[in-house]
Amino acid sequence: MTIKSGMINNETSSPVDQWLWRGLMLLAAIVLINRYIDILDSYELSITVFTAVCLALLGQNWPGFRRHVVVVSVLSFLGVQRYGSDLGLAETDFLLNFILASQSAFMWMSALFVMATFAYFVGLLFRSPFTEKVGSALTWSAMTMGMVGLMVRWRESYLISPDVGHIPVSNLYEVFILFAVITALLYLYYERRYQTRSLGGFVLLVISASVAFQLWYAFEKQAHEIQPLVPALQSYWMKIHVPANFVGYGAFAMAAMIGVAYLLKSWRQEIKPQGILATALPDLSMMDDLMYKAISLGFAFFTVATVLGALWAAEAWGGYWSWDPKETWALIVWLNYAAWLHMRMTKGWNGRPMAWWAVIGLFVTLFAFLGVNMFLSGLHSYGTL
Repeated sequence: MTIKSGMINNETSSPVDQWLWRGLMLLAAIVLINRYIDILDSYELSITVFTAVCLALLGQNWPGFRRHVVVVSVLSFLGVQRYGSDLGLAETDFLLNFILASQSAFMWMSALFVMATFAYFVGLLFRSPFTEKVGSALTWSAMTMGMVGLMVRWRESYLISPDVGHIPVSNLYEVFILFAVITALLYLYYERRYQTRSLGGFVLLVISASVAFQLWYAFEKQAHEIQPLVPALQSYWMKIHVPANFVGYGAFAMAAMIGVAYLLKSWRQEIKPQGILATALPDLSMMDDLMYKAISLGFAFFTVATVLGALWAAEAWGGYWSWDPKETWALIVWLNYAAWLHMRMTKGWNGRPMAWWAVIGLFVTLFAFLGVNMFLSGLHSYGTL
């Protein structure tokens, strides 16, 4: 595999920095548990500890992620503190009204993701490393505002009423925001690992599409309003099943957009070998490897999410599997990517067929995620448009 080098200043972490980061995550977990021990059950305690461990591992060699976590924590804490116990302050407090209230943060996130998409494509077309670097900075900023919005929205739900309060991953509006944030994080991780920003515009396209849907859904359907959970969603399983699912969705979406870039480069190499797309995009072998890594990661998380969903279904509906349309299409998605990985690992398939398969797989996944809610009904009908 050939990797373009020298395009990104790959920051490294000293052992001291790594231990300081681990200690900070340990301290954060202790403070959270100590403060909320009276309302956390055993499952939520386990989730808190597991999250702290994951953040410690992910950030120990990734300075950019460490900064992101610190900024999100500070801004989220500031937003929660400015609310106090009065939700109405969102309309009168300057910082809440224009920056830190969930809806304000989501608007900033949406604008920044779209700006990042343009910046990445301009940098690619004009071969401007500086503009691509701006795209990365805008993506980090958008992801930060999205996470701040989710954290503050979590608090806002409890300010409406303790009975209404819930983690903000309960409806299509909230999970589209989660999808955008997770996909951006996955992309930024691989951007740093593979030392190239030239794929940013392609991956940010699918994120911008999710942002457009989220904005339409908010303004047309008033989906941004926080609603009480339906009984089936009042479970600790939601806190782990939904995020795991969307790591899978985000990785599959990223693989599909890299597949698009792969197909464009391979096509342009045949027609105009010295053209912009043929020369500015990464090597085909690198994109092929990145598709494989993304689908492998997505498949692992999607498998875990499917198992968790079965356990949740047994608790909520009395059975692990009921062939509900959502469950059936989740199985189709799983089988699709299982077959993709099988052909790659055992038959050695790669190149254009696998790129096309990854692109088609996105449409299969999109129908499982959104189409089922639009056209079919079942036990998961609470997610309809």
